[in-house]
Amino acid sequence: MSIIETIILAIVEGLTEFLPVSSTGHMIITRDLLGMEANDPFINAFIVIIQFGAILSVVTLYWKRFFRLDHTPAPAGSTPVRAFLHKWDFYWKLLVAFIPAAVIGLLANHLIEKMLGSVVVVAVMLVIGGVFMLFCDRLFNHGSESTPLTEKRALRVGLFQCIAMIPGVSRSMATIVGGMAQGLTRKRAAEFSFFLAVPTMFAATCLDVFKLIKNGGVEALSAHVPTLLLGSGVAFVVALLAMKWFVAFLTKYGFKAFGVYRIIVGGAILIWLMMGHQLAMVD
Repeated sequence: MSIIETIILAIVEGLTEFLPVSSTGHMIITRDLLGMEANDPFINAFIVIIQFGAILSVVTLYWKRFFRLDHTPAPAGSTPVRAFLHKWDFYWKLLVAFIPAAVIGLLANHLIEKMLGSVVVVAVMLVIGGVFMLFCDRLFNHGSESTPLTEKRALRVGLFQCIAMIPGVSRSMATIVGGMAQGLTRKRAAEFSFFLAVPTMFAATCLDVFKLIKNGGVEALSAHVPTLLLGSGVAFVVALLAMKWFVAFLTKYGFKAFGVYRIIVGGAILIWLMMGHQLAMVD
């Protein structure tokens, strides 16, 4: 993988990780446009591992809220366990929301990997998701700042996140819509989506590194450390800028523009493929 290819993939990752357009889908499209091998274990691992840079962007931008404990008194009559969970409430809700993706991700990992090789799946899901996003503000934008994020609501958001295991379905869109469906405002749902990305993407990164090492890819991994560091660094900077812009845009305008974009991109790819052309721009 060349330096230019590394930077291009990292920019795409940083731009799309927190936007409701499917970062994995765009990475697969970019991989194919650059003429990269769809079944190359390192390239597919790279696509996941550089998400670590995006993880750091969340922690950096929201560090005051991410590293916090609730020091307010626990509700009267709380058991010792409840009192403990009250103090660690932020992390407990993240864990509850993370569990569905962890379980289903491990059980369906082989199927997910097969779908990662299909740009057709990505294009179809971009279009379907885009059509849904044209109407989701009307359906779900009834949130209130006073709606508490309970354990049940966090779990439901986590279940929504599992839909994003299909390439082309945006994790950001799934979790934000999941939060809005639970009565959260667009801004609060987006911020919880960012926070939930940290354990989710960290686990996905660790799993891909483990699989690469298990399949004898230690040399490939060690030989490409500079590539991984460069990709993660570029993704970090770009994701930091994209995230700040996205919250402001989503709060003011909603999902419709992203829906139109998804339909155009997904539709154009499907038409191109149906005409018998290859997606690759580079041989």
